[in-house]
Amino acid sequence: MKIDRLISLIMVLLEHEKVSATRLAEMFEVTPRTIYRDVETLSRAGIPITAYPGIHGGISIMSQYKVDKKLFNPDDIATLLIGLGSLSSTLLPNEIVGTLAKVKGLIPDKQRKDIDLKSNQIFIDLTSWAGNKNLSPNLEKIKSALNASNCLSFNYSDSNGKRTVRTIEPYQLVLKEGHWYIQGYCTKRQDFRIFKLYRISALEVLNNTFTPRPFNSKLMDDSCWIASRIITIKLLIDNSLREQIAERCSEENITSYDEHRLLVELEFVDDEPGYQMLMSFGERCECLEPEHIRQGLIQRIERMMKVYG
Repeated sequence: MKIDRLISLIMVLLEHEKVSATRLAEMFEVTPRTIYRDVETLSRAGIPITAYPGIHGGISIMSQYKVDKKLFNPDDIATLLIGLGSLSSTLLPNEIVGTLAKVKGLIPDKQRKDIDLKSNQIFIDLTSWAGNKNLSPNLEKIKSALNASNCLSFNYSDSNGKRTVRTIEPYQLVLKEGHWYIQGYCTKRQDFRIFKLYRISALEVLNNTFTPRPFNSKLMDDSCWIASRIITIKLLIDNSLREQIAERCSEENITSYDEHRLLVELEFVDDEPGYQMLMSFGERCECLEPEHIRQGLIQRIERMMKVYG
């Protein structure tokens, strides 16, 4: 991922007076163009990196820029290790191990035990118990295309199961609520689009490259995606569902109804995934209101009964 490459790039440049873009590209297994983009990113972040042209040129951090291990306190380094550790659960371990080693190199010996303890207090595992076996290979292909500015081709299934063949210019991988998305320019729609990775099949990295367009990442929060579709529903649930429901709403939205049941006010999106979530609770959950959601559940239950009738 880009963040760990940027951290590694800083560490390499701090250790060497000057390194050629070609050498850096070989070290990080990307193109020189990607290295120059990383240099530009670091420069915008305020790190004084200079590129020298010519045979004896290269990339370096200005000599006046002094960094020592005091720049990062133990909490800073522990946070870096936690973040990199979470990435290692979804990316190939050998991609992270080098960066982890470099970050750990910032740790003074007398503080190593304390920082190891802090970084191990939080473990973030982004993998599922039984997930899509194509996810890791597809992530590798997408990262390769991002690094080299190659186009991607794939089959895409929409929410109704309709398949289309898409070719995109990839710009950004996003992990949101345990799901991966790719943002890119779709040549079919002639516009930027967001694609869910689990709906992608037959993914291929194309040989043709593209010149990056001006790109503004779409905010993948409620205001952008579902805020206008969220409604509040009222549920009557069995006490045994409390923990599962509490993961979806705050405790103040859960009140006692009787000895065995709870009343819940839950934010809900009126779509198939929403109904599937409610139906997964089975007979332990009853939707009280609004009426159209209750009727939507009844219709789906009746259709299911016909299947098993």
